[in-house]
Amino acid sequence: MSFPPIRPELAGIEPYGAPQLPVDLVPVQLNVNENPYGPSEECVADIAASAGEAARTLNRYPDREFVALRTALASYLSRDVPGEIVPEQVWAANGSNEVMLQLLQAFGGPGRTALSFAPTYSMYPEYARDSMTAWVAGRREDDFSLDLDRARALIAEVRPDVVLLPSPNNPTGTALPPEAITVLCEAVGDRGVVVVDEAYGEFRRSGVPSALELLPAHRNLVVTRTMSKAFAAAGLRLGYLAADPAICDAIRVVRLPYHLSAVTQATALAALRHAPELLGNVDQLRAQRDKTVAWLRDQGLQVADSDANFCLFGTVGDRHAVWQGLLDRGVLIRETGPDGWLRVSIGTPEEMAAFEDALVAVMKEMA
Repeated sequence: MSFPPIRPELAGIEPYGAPQLPVDLVPVQLNVNENPYGPSEECVADIAASAGEAARTLNRYPDREFVALRTALASYLSRDVPGEIVPEQVWAANGSNEVMLQLLQAFGGPGRTALSFAPTYSMYPEYARDSMTAWVAGRREDDFSLDLDRARALIAEVRPDVVLLPSPNNPTGTALPPEAITVLCEAVGDRGVVVVDEAYGEFRRSGVPSALELLPAHRNLVVTRTMSKAFAAAGLRLGYLAADPAICDAIRVVRLPYHLSAVTQATALAALRHAPELLGNVDQLRAQRDKTVAWLRDQGLQVADSDANFCLFGTVGDRHAVWQGLLDRGVLIRETGPDGWLRVSIGTPEEMAAFEDALVAVMKEMA
């Protein structure tokens, strides 16, 4: 009998995680889609003061319904819709990872199935595994779009309880058109929920709508967001969703008591007060992304159209050798996606120049 007595399906599995290396060893880190621009001193001071005030009450449990935070998040999300999102439609947790896990705990589980379309976010099958939900992955087209007829047929065959649809998709950066979300919501119906993961939603190109606009039409639709990316708050660990209030009520059943600490709530509220500043570099990152896409294509590489703050590019014969060559030159990107493809996060102009110089050198060396 081996020890520890872990669940058999978990035995020998390596935990999820992108490489984390010291900045002094790898000065240009473009592998986890972080926002390279940190908060201002004014924002830092407000966050510090808010956390300090929350510390005065740490002998008491926090507001388990985090009403003030849900109200602020609803106000922020309402900027993306013609109508209004109300606090009863909003839920939050410690990063969008916990939001997703809570959704699988509430709507997945033994005897139930989750469905997505590969290539997609590598944590999705892990959420399914951890909640003992069966996992099925359909396939995207060569351009990483969805064939809606095939997707509808797969839903009819599998009858999933949860459909996970990142838009923009990670790792490809591909956004879903509204008609695709409508088709899938209608195909699933009331027997399941359709989760559109908009972790990178603020980076979408002009004219690309948010799935939030479709909430009034589909009560089985859930739209998730995070403060880790555009908000430049990856260290805060705050993810959230908007959905029908009945879905939020269902999640309450599986949430752990007082899952959002008083400090987390205070820090997130402070960050939301500085939303214009924290989101102020999004346009610059969009422009840098489009410039990087064009540059990579000029090098003869394929690049997926991106509505995120990263680019998936390929195809290269030995992607690990390219990844290692960049790392040897002080640039860390992500070895992910289909074989022959790599993903680079969008950094500052100086970081992207270093990436371009390193990639030219690596490709020349491998030619």
